[in-house]
Amino acid sequence: MNITRENLGDLDLLIKVEIVENDYAEKVTKQLKDYQKKASVPGFRKGMAPMGLIQRMYKSAVVADQVQELLGESLYKYLDDEKLDIIGSPLSNDEKTGKVDFEKSKDFTFYFDAALMPAVDLAWDKITAPYYQIKVNPKDIDKQLEEICQRYGKFETPETIGEKDYVYGKVEELDKQGNVKEGGVSTFTSFDLSALKNQEEMLPLFLGKKAEDKIVFNASKAFSAADIEKNLHLDTAAAKKFKSDLQLTVSGCSHITPHEVNEELFAKVFPDTEVKDLAAFRKMLGKELEKSYNEQANIFYVNEVRRQLIDNFSNPMPEAFLKRWILNRGEKDVTAETLEAEWAEKYLPSLKWEMVDNALNKIKPIEPTQNDIVDYVKNILKKNDTAQEGEDEKAREERLEQSARTIAKDRQNVQQIVDRLYAENTCALFKEQLKPEVEKVTIKDFAEKVK
Repeated sequence: MNITRENLGDLDLLIKVEIVENDYAEKVTKQLKDYQKKASVPGFRKGMAPMGLIQRMYKSAVVADQVQELLGESLYKYLDDEKLDIIGSPLSNDEKTGKVDFEKSKDFTFYFDAALMPAVDLAWDKITAPYYQIKVNPKDIDKQLEEICQRYGKFETPETIGEKDYVYGKVEELDKQGNVKEGGVSTFTSFDLSALKNQEEMLPLFLGKKAEDKIVFNASKAFSAADIEKNLHLDTAAAKKFKSDLQLTVSGCSHITPHEVNEELFAKVFPDTEVKDLAAFRKMLGKELEKSYNEQANIFYVNEVRRQLIDNFSNPMPEAFLKRWILNRGEKDVTAETLEAEWAEKYLPSLKWEMVDNALNKIKPIEPTQNDIVDYVKNILKKNDTAQEGEDEKAREERLEQSARTIAKDRQNVQQIVDRLYAENTCALFKEQLKPEVEKVTIKDFAEKVK
């Protein structure tokens, strides 16, 4: 066997693989002998058909299988041995290879097109992404406390609608005469009364009503355009124009009685800590809020640095090969026409990021390992687990380890964890390279800056 390559430019390669009979003959002979032992051929006892007949029946197919297997193994071994950092995978050059005759030929020559990964110059000196650190204030904690009381509150379904209830029912569009409009909006919906516009005018229409009661109100007076879009299941343009009256036939209502702020609530929210008073509880809420928003700030920072690295990526790309490689993957709905139309906006930035990502991993591995994922899952399990009866700490650790490994085997189960760890590792690498100045901002300021 002989493998050689020809450089067709800075990045494009033509790889030639020559396979002679001696490279595969031994395996073919062994395979044919196995077939002979198992073959049931009319006129012969099982396993007694002459080898000449077996060869006529199976040899060309066996040669094809063995040559193809050898071709794949040797090609990728060559790439590995030569330390060729290629994009994607080699593509068969059918034009140069020509038609392969496995029945008559003994020696074979195959040609493959490939492309080298371009050298990536990471333009660290051109990165101007801000690095935000979030600082919560008492009002943020007040809002979080209110949401938590709602989350852990008591869910109830009263017979009649109250001031802060959630209402369910069927809404139908009315015509100017107050009749249900033929072909008009007709859908089941639900909405929070506290979100209604014009509370003084709208709220009395709903209070005290019960199932099967009908309520007539004007959509644009009761809802914002965004709420009309959501509640009536309309597209954005139609929602902005919708001004009709609606008739709601009430199906029911519900509300949540907020949980009291007490030690029971503290224990539900922070079960692994000893929180005894409101001051300590608020402090813990503040820390959790800062942690959550700083994770968002890190993701924003990663995305901004990533965008700027891609924008400053100016190295030559083997575009012809890349387009052919993408089409060869056989993705649904990807044609030469759609690929060309979406190349600059969709495919090229994505490919540039893959190359930037490859360059980043050479500085420091950022792809989370399987052990990283298992450790993360294990920590989640540990927070919600108590030792079983008669189980010591070592046995508990082993049980949690086994459970975490089982969960982490299925990549779909843990994709969010993989993405999170990847973002954390990328952020750490960016901070090491850029050493950004920290800009402290409030939650409100952060929301405005990233809008």
